[in-house]
Amino acid sequence: MTTEMTEVTDAEQFDEVRLIDAGSNPTRFARGWHCLGLAKDFRNGKPHTVKVFGTKVVIWADTKGKLNVLDAFCRHMGGDLSKGEIKGDEISCPFHDWRWGGDGKCKDVPYAQRVPLRARTAAWETMETNGLLFVWNDPEGNPPPADVIIPEIPGFGTDEWSDWSWNTFLVEGSNCREIVDNVVDMAHFFYVHYQMPQYFKNIFEGHVAAQHMRSTGRDDIHTGVQLDMPDSETVSDAAYYGPSFMLDTVYTLAGDTTVETMLVNCHYPISQDSFVLMFGTSVHTIDGVTQEQADAMAEMFTEGVETQFKQDVEIWKHKTRIDNPLLTAEDGPVYQLRRWYEQFFVDVADITEDMVARFEFEVDTTKALETWKVEVAENVARGVVPEQDPTKAKA
Repeated sequence: MTTEMTEVTDAEQFDEVRLIDAGSNPTRFARGWHCLGLAKDFRNGKPHTVKVFGTKVVIWADTKGKLNVLDAFCRHMGGDLSKGEIKGDEISCPFHDWRWGGDGKCKDVPYAQRVPLRARTAAWETMETNGLLFVWNDPEGNPPPADVIIPEIPGFGTDEWSDWSWNTFLVEGSNCREIVDNVVDMAHFFYVHYQMPQYFKNIFEGHVAAQHMRSTGRDDIHTGVQLDMPDSETVSDAAYYGPSFMLDTVYTLAGDTTVETMLVNCHYPISQDSFVLMFGTSVHTIDGVTQEQADAMAEMFTEGVETQFKQDVEIWKHKTRIDNPLLTAEDGPVYQLRRWYEQFFVDVADITEDMVARFEFEVDTTKALETWKVEVAENVARGVVPEQDPTKAKA
């Protein structure tokens, strides 16, 4: 018997088709603070329903104004508490009037001589900062560590800042990881968000993942992010504080004018393949700018962000989950970001050093800018007129 040896050339070796590893979504919901929206929207004297963490919760304000969050299903016979009434400090079930306090304990059963000893339901710890309502989620049931915080915006709630201009999207068919991946994705800012990144750097440490970007707009596509300021430059210092809440300080620079905007980009999971995406902007008032003008600028900025996020959502609707992305150096530290993100889905005892250790990476934007400037110039030469509607700009 003879054995034939076949030499494999380099070309043949690297001509193998790469397969996509779609992996699977997490089996638990992330540990951390999750923003559920503007706090004032829950203070209208009525109970509110929110689908989150694979269940339904009820949110209401007690007589002191404190917002409470409980599992919406009554532990008596399963009635929906969010369809009940607020009675004093408690939420009452519409089925049999069992009354539940914000601590998760049943306070009264009006028709019974006593409340059952085991009458307790799931309650989420709440926090309010910057006019936003947060709930703490932890599959292990631990309270939030003192050092895991959401930064306060200095002066927020005074005349120094405009009111939040707020927007909400329901995203179905995608896991929350899709939006978190954007933290390191320099190139998508050109193709999806219509920006020209001049500088792009990531820093991960502890529970914070930061993105530092300097960018200009595109001459062939305009969005409200430039605030209609000609030849403006955008300086963005953004950071995820935990798995789902990003706070972004944005400076729009044009000549001697600087406009400071706070941008919130946050989400909460409904299920493992659907989530609610929220974003809002508040503009810092400057000399010569009235509160009404600041509100108008915040609205314009939010409309620009909405245009950008709609492009993201359209991508997510049709893409596949991919656990083994094929990357270039310009694609940024995707695998390192996902390692950082993993800390929120394991028990605290299982968090490893490489999930929380400081990591820095700066993307070289030189080649990208060379290519993009040519593309934009060709579009302009063809007579493309900048539009707020990107679909018209691409036509």
